[in-house]
Amino acid sequence: MTINLMHPLPLNDAIAPMADHPPVRKRSNVIGNRTPAWFGMPDLTEAMDYMRLRTPALVSPSRKELALRAKNVQKHEIGFISNSKFAADNAALQIFSVPLALTPTNSQVDALYDQPVPQNLSNHLSQLCGASLLTQAQESSLFERMNFLRFQAAIQRALLIDEAHFRARLQLIDQLLALADWHRDRIIEGNTRLVFSVVKKFVNKNNPFDDLLSEGVVALMHAVNKFDFDRGFRFSTYATTVLRRNAYREVLDNQERRLKTATGLHEMKIDLVDEQNDQRMGENRWQLLRGRLGDMLSELDRREKFIIRARFSLGSHRRVSTLQALAKRLGVSKERVRQLERRGLEKLQVMAVKSEAV
Repeated sequence: MTINLMHPLPLNDAIAPMADHPPVRKRSNVIGNRTPAWFGMPDLTEAMDYMRLRTPALVSPSRKELALRAKNVQKHEIGFISNSKFAADNAALQIFSVPLALTPTNSQVDALYDQPVPQNLSNHLSQLCGASLLTQAQESSLFERMNFLRFQAAIQRALLIDEAHFRARLQLIDQLLALADWHRDRIIEGNTRLVFSVVKKFVNKNNPFDDLLSEGVVALMHAVNKFDFDRGFRFSTYATTVLRRNAYREVLDNQERRLKTATGLHEMKIDLVDEQNDQRMGENRWQLLRGRLGDMLSELDRREKFIIRARFSLGSHRRVSTLQALAKRLGVSKERVRQLERRGLEKLQVMAVKSEAV
């Protein structure tokens, strides 16, 4: 979609200007390709420190490298929630002149949720749970700042036309997005306890807390990107609905995967009901079952075999491992572990069907 910077889009539209948009000059609400003066505003000090760590200066890149990077930036839209304030003259000075003052009292922290911080958490999670909660004014200001910074980054992306300014504009885009991420992270920290209070209600032996928590945090991040702060509602009202829907969907997906797994095992002539009713399996039956599973597992690749064994507590694995734990151990995403598990089970099902047909 191409936007006209002289006539901003209506309120609440998530936009990202395309790279072929013509440059706009002499507009006070559109920053140039140099570092804007409002970067030095006192209330941005902490965000600027974060930005400097995230965006090291481009060290003598070649013209070819700059052109390639500019092309890659132009391929990916920068989404944000549009607001009429962003097109106003001196918009940045108006938006960043109001201090955030992220220091709510302990009574504010305890009053929002009736549940205490969960016990037995890692230091990182405990720190997130103990993060300061946000007042409505702070929350609105953080959302406004985040979307304004992404709005300015999208404009710079649209102006990536003149090769002579590629380096300056690419550097500025990185800085603006890093500043936006800092504000986004403050919103997420202020609402992490909300994730705990929602997902804990769905936890059981088939839906581990770690899995639901990681999915909940991802859902919270998506909710932050889609929330329109200018409608006057609290973010927690919107996020609670999103988190409940996401947790419920995760539980249903897990149930569907267990049913598929049970079906596959049944096709391998493993009667799960009998095993649950009679935990004392006969030695001969156990040896036969173990040998058959061993032969089938040997046909899987290394990662599939490891994941199947860990997920179903086979071999040397004494307990069932969560997707998150396996993802961390293998150095891949949780979704990738889920894909490998599904692929391994499908292979086992195919082998079971062939074995039964022989």
